[in-house]
Amino acid sequence: MATFAIGDVQGCYDELRELVDELAFDPARDRLWFVGDLVNRGPASLEVLRYVRGLGDRAITVLGNHDLHLISLASGVATPRDDDTLAKVLAAPDRDELIAWLRSLPLMHVEAGRVLVHAGLLPQWSVATAAMLAREVEAVLRGPKYLKFMENMYGGKPTRWKDSLEGWDRLRVIVNAMTRMRFCAADGELELKSKGETAGAPPGYMPWFEVPGRKSTGTTVIFGHWSALGLRLMPNVLALDSGCVWGGRLTAVRLDDRQVTQVEGRMTPVSFSRALIPGS
Repeated sequence: MATFAIGDVQGCYDELRELVDELAFDPARDRLWFVGDLVNRGPASLEVLRYVRGLGDRAITVLGNHDLHLISLASGVATPRDDDTLAKVLAAPDRDELIAWLRSLPLMHVEAGRVLVHAGLLPQWSVATAAMLAREVEAVLRGPKYLKFMENMYGGKPTRWKDSLEGWDRLRVIVNAMTRMRFCAADGELELKSKGETAGAPPGYMPWFEVPGRKSTGTTVIFGHWSALGLRLMPNVLALDSGCVWGGRLTAVRLDDRQVTQVEGRMTPVSFSRALIPGS
């Protein structure tokens, strides 16, 4: 039995199927962990959703910012962006079933000393605290107030976590940290505009996983979201977004021994500066 963690797919269905074949994935014994952002920017988000949903309990998928954006679009809360590629999903006959499935997915998954999350964890959150906070968002997303949650999800404030936060502000900070964060300050203040390489951190900020004293350091955190960062295998951090949709590669890591398998992206290669556009 093997568990493979896979980076941001973003609608790259052909690459995903090629990668799964390269892994010799056997659904009878193996599992796939997806870091989120199954959809958008690539050409085949609908096919990706149908495939991963069809894997049932052989796949663990956490929500990414693009997945949440799709839910917002389908709910009539958000409007399409110029670079969205989600029209086929929104027009599909099984759209409602796919959106309901997305709403059922976790924001964070914890198992066997590992954390799966799309973007990261604030440095002042222990794994136990983060898991509890993720469940707060999941409960609202799956419940009758999810439309109101969608209406209040977008935005960059508050920029700091406080245990005393309540209501939509509380949920927004949790979502921003777990699905949008790249850089933060030592005190956990979020900086959500910068999307480049670590050397380009704004003054006073650093990659979230480099904050001294980060409370989740004792657990391996597996994440994506940061195509400019690329594939990085560190003692307690696995960064898996290798920019497939931007002309890079789609990456899988076998978690037991960290063996890396990659396939080339089939989209026309573009400058990584394209990957730094707002909302990417």
